[in-house]
Amino acid sequence: MKPFYLTTPLYYVNDVPHIGHAYTTIAADILARWKRMNGEPVFFLTGTDEHGAKIAAAAEKTGESPQVFVDRIASEYRSVWKILNISYDDFIQTSQSRHKQVVQDVFEKLKSLGDIYKGTYEDWYCVHDESYFSEGELVDKKCPSCGRDVQKLKEESYFFKLSKYAPALLAHYEKNPEFLSPKHRASEIINFVRGGLNDLSVSRTRVSWGIPITSDPSHTVYVWFDALLNYVSAPPKEDWPADIHLVGKEIFRFHTVIWPAMLMALGLPLPKRIFAHGWWTVEGTKMSKSLGNVVNPVQMAEEYGVDAFRYFLFREVPFGADGDFSEKSLLARYNAELANNLGNLLQRTLTLLTKNFDGVIPERKEQPVLLSDLPALSKTLRAQYDNLAFGDVLETLFGLMMRTNKYIDEQAPWKLGAEQKERLAAVLLECLSVIKALAVFLHPFMPLKTQDIWERIGEPGTLSEQAAPLLRSFAAGQLPAINPGQKILKGDPLFMRKGGRWK
Repeated sequence: MKPFYLTTPLYYVNDVPHIGHAYTTIAADILARWKRMNGEPVFFLTGTDEHGAKIAAAAEKTGESPQVFVDRIASEYRSVWKILNISYDDFIQTSQSRHKQVVQDVFEKLKSLGDIYKGTYEDWYCVHDESYFSEGELVDKKCPSCGRDVQKLKEESYFFKLSKYAPALLAHYEKNPEFLSPKHRASEIINFVRGGLNDLSVSRTRVSWGIPITSDPSHTVYVWFDALLNYVSAPPKEDWPADIHLVGKEIFRFHTVIWPAMLMALGLPLPKRIFAHGWWTVEGTKMSKSLGNVVNPVQMAEEYGVDAFRYFLFREVPFGADGDFSEKSLLARYNAELANNLGNLLQRTLTLLTKNFDGVIPERKEQPVLLSDLPALSKTLRAQYDNLAFGDVLETLFGLMMRTNKYIDEQAPWKLGAEQKERLAAVLLECLSVIKALAVFLHPFMPLKTQDIWERIGEPGTLSEQAAPLLRSFAAGQLPAINPGQKILKGDPLFMRKGGRWK
């Protein structure tokens, strides 16, 4: 069975990981975990983009060789992904020999087919973006991407016949409407291609830190042409095509125009879907090192816990839209939703089970009502996960938390004495059933905390290993099994309320 193959973009190693990198990678991790929970094999790829003039310059500033520099930064990414609990299957660096060989082979193949040819390029060049722009593309005579100064350069270059593939690209977009996702970003790409494509310069003579062209070593491969090929250089051949590429909106065009055209030229199938998410600002301001407002995901994870940070990123903003990060909002959601709702639901239930039943699950004698629509709930959540509507998943589950806490308040089980023990058991088992379902459905977002819940309610083993049959049973309308005689563990609050300067 072909695995579900998903990717993050390769992160350029001119900087350390920030919230933008974390956002894409956690999204990929959530999707990968969901697919694995449903019994699907998964190949989840991430990595680093390591060539180009910017990297050579950054390495020179540190006194390191480019290779030592990129290996060090790649190691930092691996460390951050470990802290953020990212379950990737492979991490590729474009300086690795396995990638270089594929890039060189592809370049020579397209050259032999006539889709790459030699010419001369003259236009405005942005060193920061390592990209050429025509006069008409400049904004106030500056780079339209980063706003920096550009310089007029002329150099010998190899070109990829991108213009040749415009009709095929438009036909593919029309035939495969999910290819350009989310849908509100499709028109920009379609209109760009309809406006006509220029052939793409795919080599540099001025950039030594790059992959040399085998038949003409005076040229190195353009960094974007090089980097995009990681998607086929990393996985086993039988895993291609990718099911989804997750990218930031600023690189959507590269992935939906240049990349599919390269694959068409190679005669390879195209990825099924390219999904572009939005950008994060910080309290209404663009992130900038000079402003000192770059959000460090490791610091947030250390302060609030990694699972709370993961939860917040996808609770705060619909995936695909732009978002604004505010630590005040993070603290508010942490206290109101995680501590006061999810944590309180668990703590109240386990406390009353410990007090009234010595921490042993009693026998169920009444049918629960809160999960009477479990098949419909399962269907809704499955559709939301598969559509990458992660915010909707959390909204649906938060609604279930709220209903269950309201149910506890209405039933007031702490007022039920020994003469009403059977009714007390029914109320607590109702809550326990919901808690078990919540743990399963929330697991991709909060793998550590949901495993903690799993162990506290007395379930054996790991939640992830038992999820597939549970999800099937939920879809079929079977309520979460509650085993009489099973021991529970009250423990400390799942999320300790936090103060801070916004309390």
